[in-house]
Amino acid sequence: MNYINGIKESMERFFGTAPFKLVRTQDPATSHQAAPAVDTTKLEQLVYEAIKSFPDGCISDEILEKYPNYPYSSITARYRALLDKGFIEVSGVRRGKFGRNQRVMRASK
Repeated sequence: MNYINGIKESMERFFGTAPFKLVRTQDPATSHQAAPAVDTTKLEQLVYEAIKSFPDGCISDEILEKYPNYPYSSITARYRALLDKGFIEVSGVRRGKFGRNQRVMRASK
């Protein structure tokens, strides 16, 4: 195994969220059935790399602009997991395109 593949495999171990964490007990059966189909590893890596590409931090609007073909909730739902795992941090607040405050996120150092 070469060095690059080793890094990729290491990252894949850290990204991703267990399906049971994606649903609440009171959610409908269809949500419980759909949860395992969500590729959270891919989505978390995608969102992390996007945030990392903004060295001074970014807001959700900027991440969503990078991925117009992804549903809003597929992108925004990844922030919490990345925060909890320590991959990103909140460094402030900035107004979004609709005038509401959004957290400024950046890759953790």
